[in-house]
Amino acid sequence: MKQFDQNAKCPLDGVRVLDLSRVVAGNMVSLLLADFGAEVVKIETPEGDPLRDWLVGGIAANWKVYARNKKSVCINLRKSEGIDLLLKLVAAAGVFVENFRPGTLEKMGLGPDVLLARNPRLVIVRVSGWGQTGPYKHKPGFGTLAEGMSGFAAMNGFADREPVLPPMQLADCTAGIYGAYATLVALRHVEVSGGQGQVIDLPLLEPLFSCMGPQAASYKTSGKARPRTGSRSTTAAPRNAYRTRDEKWVCMSASTQAMTERLFRVIGRPDLIDNPRYQTNAERVRHAAELDAIIGAFIGGMTLRENLEFFDRNEVTVGPIYDISQIIEDPHVIAREMVVEYPDDEMGAVPMHCVVPRLSGTPGAIRTPAPKLGEHNAEILCGIGLSKDELARLAAQDVIYQGPQRKKAAQAGGQ
Repeated sequence: MKQFDQNAKCPLDGVRVLDLSRVVAGNMVSLLLADFGAEVVKIETPEGDPLRDWLVGGIAANWKVYARNKKSVCINLRKSEGIDLLLKLVAAAGVFVENFRPGTLEKMGLGPDVLLARNPRLVIVRVSGWGQTGPYKHKPGFGTLAEGMSGFAAMNGFADREPVLPPMQLADCTAGIYGAYATLVALRHVEVSGGQGQVIDLPLLEPLFSCMGPQAASYKTSGKARPRTGSRSTTAAPRNAYRTRDEKWVCMSASTQAMTERLFRVIGRPDLIDNPRYQTNAERVRHAAELDAIIGAFIGGMTLRENLEFFDRNEVTVGPIYDISQIIEDPHVIAREMVVEYPDDEMGAVPMHCVVPRLSGTPGAIRTPAPKLGEHNAEILCGIGLSKDELARLAAQDVIYQGPQRKKAAQAGGQ
C-alpha cells in the first residue's frame, strides 16, 4: 500500500464532511472518513480546535495526527453572516459532525430541522457525553466520565487497588469508530436506497459499554459484578502478563484446550494436562493464581528475547508487552509500515499510525498534513460562490479568520 499520495483516488471521494467537533471523538469520526477520501472541512472557531493546544514538547502532536487529510475553514458563528456561510456549506455537504452539548446547536439556529430543510440528504452526527435524550443529556461529558460509568474502570486494575481509568482516549476513540461506521450506514441509505438524511445520536457512553461484552447477562446469571482481576481473564486461563529475567514483560493467552496442553508440554509439565485442578478451562480459571505461579517461574528464568524465541519456536501464543520505543523498532511493525512519517515543517517528519484498515482494492491514503487555521477559507468559500472581495470584507468584519489572526481572535474572546 502506498501510504502517502496527494492524488490518491479513494472510495469516499466526493463525500464532503463538515466537522464542527472539537477534541477527539468527532475528530476520530472524520479522520476515519478522511483517510478513505472524504473531503473533511473542519469548521473552526477563531480560537481553533482545542487539539491545537494539546502540546507535547511544544508541538501539537495530537492535532498533526487527528487532523491529517483535513481542511480548515475558520468562521465566527457568533455572527449572523457566519451562520449564513455555514448554511451555504451545508447545502453542498453529505455529512455534518458536531459535539456541542445537546440543545446548543438548536440555540444557534442550526438544529437538525434547519439543517435537513437546507439539505434533506444530510447525515448529521451528534457526538455528546450522554446522548440527545435522557436525564443526563445536558450534563457535560468527557470520555473519562464515560470510561467510569460504562463499567470499564470498575473491571480494570487489581482487586486490592482502586479502579483504573485508561491512559488514552478510549471512550472517544471507540465512539469515533462507531460513528464512522454509522455514518457509512446512513450514507448508503441515502445513496443506494434513495432515502433521506438522518441524525446519528452518538454518546461516548454507549459504544464503550457495548464493548464491555455480556456483563449485563453475566450479572443476571451470577448475581455478581465482574471483579477486577488484573491481567487475568475471568473466562479463560492461563492468561496474564509475566515478568522476564531481564525485568521486561510478556503476555500469554492460552485460551483453547489444545493451546493449553501444548503450553504444559513445552514447559516440561505434561503432568498438568491430567491434573484435575487444570484439566478443564473452568478449573484453570478457578486455580489461576497457582497456575500463574508455575508459568511465571518458567518465564522468569529467561530474558524477553529468549522467551519470545522459545515460545515462537514451539508455537505457543506468547507475545511481548511493548512501550512505544519498542513498537517502532519491531521488524513486523516496520515491515507492515504500521508507523509512517509524514513530512512536517516543525518536526521534520511526524510519526503516526498508518491508514487502518487495509483494503486491497480501494485503500485509503495520507494525502495532506493537518491544516493551519483557516488555511482553506478561499478554496472552500469561493467554491460556494464567494468572490475574493467578499472574502476580504468578511475577514475585515471578523466573520472569517486565517492563520496568525488566531491569537488575536482568541484574546478578544470571539468564538
